[in-house]
Amino acid sequence: MTRRSALGLVGLIVLAAYAVPYLILGDIARWWASFLFWTLSGVAIIALNWVATRDLGDGE
Repeated sequence: MTRRSALGLVGLIVLAAYAVPYLILGDIARWWASFLFWTLSGVAIIALNWVATRDLGDGE
């Protein structure tokens, strides 16, 4: 996976972090549904940031 595609996925996840809890999960009365989505998206963003920055010290 290239740096550009990893950062593009981060952007999509950030947009989904705003849209999904309010548009799709808004009808669910339990707060934990949004919390679970935000937790999983946070873990995905951390992993994608690692992919995007793992080669920064190699003279790139």
